[in-house]
Amino acid sequence: MTQRLAGPRLGTTALIYLALAGVLVVGGAAVAMDGGNLFATANLVDMLTRTSLTGFLAIGMTLVILCRSLDLSVGYTAALSSLVAATTMDGQAGNVPLAVAAVLLVSGFVGAFNGAVTAYLGVNPFITTLGTGLIIKGYLDTQYKGPAGDVPAVFQQFGYTRIGPVPVSALVMLLVAAAAIWFLRSTRIGHHMYAVGGDADVARMSGIRTGRTLLVAHILCGMTAGAAGLLLAARFGTGSAEAYTNLYELDAIAAVVLGGTLLLGGKGGVAGTVAGVAILAVLDTVFNVLQIDPFAKDVLRGVVIIAAVAIYARRQLDRHARRPRFAEGRAS
Repeated sequence: MTQRLAGPRLGTTALIYLALAGVLVVGGAAVAMDGGNLFATANLVDMLTRTSLTGFLAIGMTLVILCRSLDLSVGYTAALSSLVAATTMDGQAGNVPLAVAAVLLVSGFVGAFNGAVTAYLGVNPFITTLGTGLIIKGYLDTQYKGPAGDVPAVFQQFGYTRIGPVPVSALVMLLVAAAAIWFLRSTRIGHHMYAVGGDADVARMSGIRTGRTLLVAHILCGMTAGAAGLLLAARFGTGSAEAYTNLYELDAIAAVVLGGTLLLGGKGGVAGTVAGVAILAVLDTVFNVLQIDPFAKDVLRGVVIIAAVAIYARRQLDRHARRPRFAEGRAS
């Protein structure tokens, strides 16, 4: 007698976007009960603006976490990149291309250092990237006592220009996200990232160069942190040595986890991460509109993240429990 299998269930990414819709409905209702409108133009702009910076960082973080790695230096890299951008531009519009290239080169080098130490020296990525962040912090604290450099008005438009209610920076972030989705789904090294995160030993025995895959993931993570630094420079009009104090790396990790990417690697994706970024942005906007105490806001955000991860973990346990012992066909 055969046991009937359960019907199809929502995938993790679909569940994340369903959760995003739920957060929008509940948040809109809460703001409406307080006499406001969550979907007013000013609030929509605020939500979309919040997605940009965290989005850049979270996209790169997704790549390294998929490889069962981590990068705690992205906030420091973004701060350094803002200074590189602003000092290279020096108020001259003609220097913008050079500054962008310099930022991507410097941030890519930071990512390459993290990846090389982690992949080829075998140092735990937590230790590697924390140490790199502290090195950058020491440099920033000793070399810069405040803002430095000057961003020309033409580049500041990257931080403030909107098309309707949608900031240009959010559109650029979505383009980067789309490129990352294509990269993971359509390139060999993108597939290798899932394999390395799933089981590095099996991937190595399958002929995958695991060290190179991890190195590429960290380089790309560093470069997305550089893009975040460019956005910081555009918004502030100068380089900000103390931007790392905002702990952007924690928001990025939270968005990745909230988006369904497993911290143990091998499963997840950028599409879910974008939804995770949006959920955090909606929550922050709702909390600000309702004027919730900052401490309570952090507590509520923490509860939401823990609840989401608990739900994902429960779904994984259920999926393994429901899997037939002798499968007649390959599950989709």
